[in-house]
Amino acid sequence: MDDSPPSSAEHRMIFRSEEMSLAQLYIQSDSAYNCVAELGELGLFQFRDLNPDVSSFQRKYVKEVRRCDEMERKLRFLETEIRKDYVPMLEARDDCPVPVPKEMMDLELTFDKLEAELRDVIRNEDTLKKNVNELTELKHVLRKAQLFFEENHDDQTAEATLIPLDISRDATAELSLLMQLNFVMGVIRRERFPAFERLLWRVCRGNVLIRQAELEDPGQCQITGETISNTVFIIFFQGDLLKLKIKKICEGFTATLYPCPNTAQERREMSIGVLTRIEDLKTVLGQTQDHRHRVLVSASKNVQLWLKKVRKMKAVYHSLNLFNLDGTQRCLVAEGWCPTDDLDKIRLALIRGTEASGSQVPSILHVVDAAENPPTYHKSNKYTKGFQNIVDSYGMASYREINPAPYTMITFPFLFAVMFGDMGHGLVMLMAGLFFIFTTFFNGRYVILLMGLFSIYTGFIYNDVFSKSMNILSSSAWKNSYSQRFLREHLTVEGQDRPYMLVPERAYNNLRGPYPYGVDPVWNLAETNKLSFLNSMKMKVSVILGVAQMAFGLLLSLYNHRYFKSDLDINFMFIPQALFLGCIFVYLCVQIIAKWVLFTAEPGYIFGIEYPGANCAPSLLIGLINMFMQKPRPSGFDTPACYLNFWYPGQSFIESLFLSIAICCVPVMLLAKPYLLWREDRLRRQRNQSNLSVRVDIHQEDVEVIHAEELPPGSKANHTSHGHASSGPFDLGDVMVYQAIHTIEFVLGCVSHTASYLRLWALSLAHAQLSEVLWTMVFRHAFAFDGYTGAVLTYVLFFVFFFLSVGILVLMEGLSAFLHALRLHWVEFQSKFYGGHGYPFTPFRFRSVLEEAQKDDDQS
Repeated sequence: MDDSPPSSAEHRMIFRSEEMSLAQLYIQSDSAYNCVAELGELGLFQFRDLNPDVSSFQRKYVKEVRRCDEMERKLRFLETEIRKDYVPMLEARDDCPVPVPKEMMDLELTFDKLEAELRDVIRNEDTLKKNVNELTELKHVLRKAQLFFEENHDDQTAEATLIPLDISRDATAELSLLMQLNFVMGVIRRERFPAFERLLWRVCRGNVLIRQAELEDPGQCQITGETISNTVFIIFFQGDLLKLKIKKICEGFTATLYPCPNTAQERREMSIGVLTRIEDLKTVLGQTQDHRHRVLVSASKNVQLWLKKVRKMKAVYHSLNLFNLDGTQRCLVAEGWCPTDDLDKIRLALIRGTEASGSQVPSILHVVDAAENPPTYHKSNKYTKGFQNIVDSYGMASYREINPAPYTMITFPFLFAVMFGDMGHGLVMLMAGLFFIFTTFFNGRYVILLMGLFSIYTGFIYNDVFSKSMNILSSSAWKNSYSQRFLREHLTVEGQDRPYMLVPERAYNNLRGPYPYGVDPVWNLAETNKLSFLNSMKMKVSVILGVAQMAFGLLLSLYNHRYFKSDLDINFMFIPQALFLGCIFVYLCVQIIAKWVLFTAEPGYIFGIEYPGANCAPSLLIGLINMFMQKPRPSGFDTPACYLNFWYPGQSFIESLFLSIAICCVPVMLLAKPYLLWREDRLRRQRNQSNLSVRVDIHQEDVEVIHAEELPPGSKANHTSHGHASSGPFDLGDVMVYQAIHTIEFVLGCVSHTASYLRLWALSLAHAQLSEVLWTMVFRHAFAFDGYTGAVLTYVLFFVFFFLSVGILVLMEGLSAFLHALRLHWVEFQSKFYGGHGYPFTPFRFRSVLEEAQKDDDQS
């Protein structure tokens, strides 16, 4: 997606996908590489495979692809070694030039030389490290051997394990015996020594003497590089047969045996020689490591640039393998999709590629008619990309279908804020969105920003800041009715506090009117009936918002039908659906608004007529039930509305008319369209039968019958109206099943989707109550103490309250509200007009190729 701001043309096309064209490219073989490279930089052409039956190993440019794979493997090897040595690599820009084919040989020679040199250095380094480790172990073996022969049995400097030859011998006899026995010395992993010792005892039948001591300096494994602990052992035995058995057991346990002289003088001389060799090897090893580091530092300056060049080259050859040869074998033919408005840009890219290759034959772009549906391409920028991804996650829009993303940019954060409305929590989310905007390239950062802004707005309407209200616009409640004396007399009984109820007749001053905007802060004091008031308000608002969004989605389906010139869908789908939705659910919303506007807490007037029951509003639920039950209503204002759910004169007739219209719309949606399609198909078949032609060859006995379907595409007999032409024969059963599913889905969906929007009320209530619980159970306790204790508790409990609010209310409740808003858009809103049966436009673009390769590297 392009991150540049949209132009005026893009603003016109943002509500639908871009118009696409199927184009054919005719490019000379010499200039094909440069032309494809220019198209990759442009990123506006999606190639189609013109060789679907040819395997990947039989394509024309398979050798070049393999060479690129080999170069990429060598560069990944260099990159791995550079990272192991913690050498910083110089980053390369994505717009680095694509190397020409002549540079491939030079790059291969450079990479071969670097790989061979580095592998040779690594091999020498590993050999030197192995020699140093072996000499270090030999040094420790000689030292321990000297201790073995010099120590007494009472010395505790080394742990000894004795498998007794004869426990009746004294120490002097044993030492004299040891001097007459043969011995071997070696090193073994510490965890393997117990099993090694037991096996020696069993195989040699107890005729060996073993001594062991742990090495102070841990070794390093040559394969894995991990630190290991070793044990030095010396085995005394007698006879060649035991010597052979001992060596085989040592090989089985991968123990390393080292030569050890018999005399102390020889062991000292050998130790001096070993120390000298170790120092020499360490000097050579240091020089080898310095050379390896220099090689890696030199390669680190260009390895990222080389890697991107090779990947671009590989992508070009992959695209060239999708081409086909023309009859002359000199020209390559490609085919693919591109935006119609960008055809001139593609032609300019082909001209640049032809000029860069030095070819004198221009490349040709030819637009052809397409028999299949084009891909869907929505232009977006960094502001709209997050919302476009939300829509595309449900399903890619069909070609030229209404794009819900522009409307989702407003409705999604707004519905989220209805469930999340709190100025304090919205401010936290707004700050998080600003942090993401200025520090990261997270695609959803602007989604979070708008959710925070809308949450502050709805929190202002709810007058809710961390469960507290603010008297910003001056409360409209009767000041005299809620004076200190009134509250003291009505809220306290013999020193006991009781819940406070806001009397509806005194909710606001009739001279001033209600609170100017949002919820009056005085409701925050009404502990008894505050929840009932807010529940009623939020529930009705949820129904109104839900029906409004569904009606808007249904209106968008009209624009789809008009664009695709589907009069059949307009007359027998949109109009019945609009009547069904309006006669029941829009009528319910009108009643909700009328109940708010016309009925008050005191007796008054309705429609200019004095009506004592103006303070007795009818029940919406009972009224809706009575509408379906067809119960009679009074014709005048003689009876209060709350008794018979009376709204206006002639209510029974109007509601019966609305219900009859809604019921009649169901068979129209179910049967009208299949019947008209069936009749159209029958008439077409009759015309085809009358338009039969017979072709007779006088020289042969064959007779050929030509139907109207076989006429040229431009003939009238090949045209079908309403856009319902299909490649196969008309099947009335399939059409009836399809139409029945859509009718049942819409009729039941109107009921279930309206009820589904009540989640706006439920989550808003849950969010407000959780916020109030956190304030009451946590932070309010700090105000019960004075002095230094109160200051310390305020400081401590504030952080507890803040982190619990962020963790529970902002993160967990925010995620819940986000998912519910997502469902409302995917199911309740988009199901009214959005098909989502398209496939995305995936052009050949170097930036996308490099991003996918980088993701694979990060995962590996």
